[in-house]
Amino acid sequence: MSGSDRDPLSVGSDLLQGEDLEDDLLADWTVGNIVSTLVPLLIALSILQMVSGTVLETFEDQLLENPSLLVIVPVMIGTAGNLGSIMCSRLSTQLHLGTLEFSPANPDIRANIGAVFGLAATVFVLLGIASWGIGRALGGTLGLGTLLFVTIVSGMLLAVWVVVVSTLSVYGSYKLGYDPDDTTIPVVTNVCDITGVLILFAVVWIVL
Repeated sequence: MSGSDRDPLSVGSDLLQGEDLEDDLLADWTVGNIVSTLVPLLIALSILQMVSGTVLETFEDQLLENPSLLVIVPVMIGTAGNLGSIMCSRLSTQLHLGTLEFSPANPDIRANIGAVFGLAATVFVLLGIASWGIGRALGGTLGLGTLLFVTIVSGMLLAVWVVVVSTLSVYGSYKLGYDPDDTTIPVVTNVCDITGVLILFAVVWIVL
């Protein structure tokens, strides 16, 4: 049906729905609404960060014995947060555009997952090589093969976890009525901080 043949009532209804949607979005983007949503979330995540620091402190002896691990830890945590931010941003954008379907059969979901795994594989291979070189300069004894195994295995496990947490965060924010742009990235980066440390040292414990 051409635009000139459409029912004027239908057109008016569509415009009204668009205006209502715009009003809802403007209400969500007020300072008061953003602050009331984020303050409790940031308090909870700050507590989680303190737990992450405590967990990291328990591995102090291993870090001092193996300088290469000192190089790996911050990069591992930072990369997990970056990958999670990328995943959440892409999913949130698709959600706002109305093109997101939470299904493994969705090609957009598969493309995002493939991108995260590809980036993770590239970064963690380079991290293994760099940590070996820096560790050697600092007097470390861990071999290149060992460090590559640690960084690749722990990195890919963390990438799987990033995909799961990112997808659940976007879906959970949507179902609870929160804007994923406000909530998902802080949640994913903080959760991946503590779990990244646990995954890394679980692999280190198995290997060493």
